[in-house]
Amino acid sequence: MDELLKKQLQITACKVRMGIIEGVYNAKSGHPGGSLSIADTLTYLYFAKMNVYPDNPKLPERDRFVLSKGHTAPALYSVLANRGFFPVDELKTLRHIGARLQGHPDMKHIPGVDMSTGSLGQGISAACGMALSAKLSSDTYKVYAILGDGEIEEGQVWEAAMFAAHNKLDNLVAVVDNNGLQIDGKISDVCSPYPITDKFAAFGWHVITMDAHDFDSIEKAFNEAETVVNQPVVIVQTSTKGKGVSFMENQVSWHGTAPNAEQYEQAMSELRAQLAELEAN
Repeated sequence: MDELLKKQLQITACKVRMGIIEGVYNAKSGHPGGSLSIADTLTYLYFAKMNVYPDNPKLPERDRFVLSKGHTAPALYSVLANRGFFPVDELKTLRHIGARLQGHPDMKHIPGVDMSTGSLGQGISAACGMALSAKLSSDTYKVYAILGDGEIEEGQVWEAAMFAAHNKLDNLVAVVDNNGLQIDGKISDVCSPYPITDKFAAFGWHVITMDAHDFDSIEKAFNEAETVVNQPVVIVQTSTKGKGVSFMENQVSWHGTAPNAEQYEQAMSELRAQLAELEAN
């Protein structure tokens, strides 16, 4: 990857993480852990890969994105705000009564949200429908979706996987965020979906793996996805839940817990220090 682009993406991803913490803190509820683990991937998609148009969010030619693990909406909102779909300051209104930034993505009111999600397993099915629609209409847009590794314990995910392979949806790229933790603990202890790569391969998908916090690895994975024909693509990313905030990393307790004032200050201090270092080098 071009070094200048990498630096820009790293800086933006840090700002996205700051927006996640800002939103969840002001909401006094939400899901910071899994939001932080997908921050780099979302940053790459919205700032380096997808064709999206903040000034015209519903442009028919745009690429589509579905956040199948909809509870990590703080990450999507922060990326959309930093990309210019709405003001960054609006992140402070997350989950407030009367605000449009609800606890899960809402396509009716939030610019840039292509699908309302929240019930786990349903988002990937919607993404399959979008991809099939493009095929039927000879449209060239791509569809991207992010699922949680705990989410793929849902049976509907595998119905969608079978559907996508049967219909040769090579315009669909799914990302499984394998941070190893879900609300009740380790995914391997709750209801193990391992081996994730073998399962998707058995369902007829082209499987790629990547490091979710290395932009070279991320770019390589998505570039490979562009070369695949007649198969849907799944990228299984190895990530760290709570990435970027020391006391949140790999801690299941931060799946759905908001920081208090002291924790907020510590998290923001760490992220500001990371941002300053990135901008100085």
